[in-house]
Amino acid sequence: MDLDTLMTTRLALHPLTAAQAAVVNTGETHTPPDGARWAYGYPDEGDRAGARRFLAACASTGNPQPFGPYEIRRRTDGMAIGGVAFHGRPDAAGQVTIGYGLISSARGRGYASEALRALLAFARSKGVRSVKGDADLDNVGSHRVMASAGMRLVAVDDRLKHYRVDWPGTSPGDEAPWSDSAVR
Repeated sequence: MDLDTLMTTRLALHPLTAAQAAVVNTGETHTPPDGARWAYGYPDEGDRAGARRFLAACASTGNPQPFGPYEIRRRTDGMAIGGVAFHGRPDAAGQVTIGYGLISSARGRGYASEALRALLAFARSKGVRSVKGDADLDNVGSHRVMASAGMRLVAVDDRLKHYRVDWPGTSPGDEAPWSDSAVR
């Protein structure tokens, strides 16, 4: 499956292949085989955990792309600075879960909000009805990222704040564009 890179004003969200995720999973700071460049600190443990989750999904249920991980690269220098991902294909209700992270040197510049807005717009364009995400109670930066991207706080428990965005207009009886019968 050949996927397009999602472009924003300052970022390129590059969909990872299983081979690229395997390299990210090693955590080695050498130049990746696709010619991408990694900023100092990438990949971090969150990126490696996301790569392992993606590889496990590929092994058990097949490649979920375009509902998989995307490497966040700065357009100015092509350096990978983090990742944003769907945690698999949307469920039967049309809902998907997202996650994201940046290396520490890239935080505080609006990159996470910009990447998340692009991923949400992509999800909506594919007929996704709802996107959810969560963050630890003390992760104020992540709360701001989700709110800035248009997600609303829907619940708080003893560990996490839960956010969601919903888009009306898709009838429950419509065939989902991500279903096995629709995507080949």
